[in-house]
Amino acid sequence: MPSFDIVSEVDQQEVLNAVDNANRELQTRFDFRGVTAEFALKDKVVTLTADAEFQLQQMVEIFLTKAVKRGIDIRSFKEGSVTFSGKTCSKTLNLLQGIETEMAKKLVKLIKDSKAKVQASIQGEQVRVTGKKRDDLQEVIALVRGAELEQAFQFTNFRD
Repeated sequence: MPSFDIVSEVDQQEVLNAVDNANRELQTRFDFRGVTAEFALKDKVVTLTADAEFQLQQMVEIFLTKAVKRGIDIRSFKEGSVTFSGKTCSKTLNLLQGIETEMAKKLVKLIKDSKAKVQASIQGEQVRVTGKKRDDLQEVIALVRGAELEQAFQFTNFRD
């Protein structure tokens, strides 16, 4: 029976490359001359540090642009709030890895409501979809891609 898995994963190396590219751009930008601003990646969290809050907003745009160029979906990041400490302020971008239980339940409900002839089951941090025909599975892939969900999904482990 054909099946595939719906997962939400981001290549950690690509995120590191996006952080490096964004740091390199900060060094060349005129509006960041003489300003202490940097991007740092630690344990699935990208930390942005700058002198002012408006610079953080510019840095978020820079980083997301670099992430898109590296093939990372921007829905894979969740923005944190701005924290102030002394002369600097910082913001975090959390990397969303895995599908949480509530989102998995939404996916299963979406698939079941579509009346496709497939079965969807939650398996840890992924959703497995099985069906009799390959075309039914491709319908589900198109359905999930077309749905406006707040997380990026990949389709892996396709078996025929």
